[in-house]
Amino acid sequence: MILKNYLKVWRAKRDITQADLATSVGLSRQTINSIEKGVFVPSVVSAMKLAAFFATSVEEIFYFEEER
Repeated sequence: MILKNYLKVWRAKRDITQADLATSVGLSRQTINSIEKGVFVPSVVSAMKLAAFFATSVEEIFYFEEER
């Protein structure tokens, strides 16, 4: 299974930049970019911080997709 995410969608809903989100949750803009691209899998703590920022559950942002 591959971990995918809707992080970019959630950012768009709030109309915030990667840099703004990164500052708010204590990550770098590069980390946010890498998470959105699926290059980097965040730690549980980082995923929970992102979910808390958007006042939603981790499962609303991150999901598994079957490998082909």
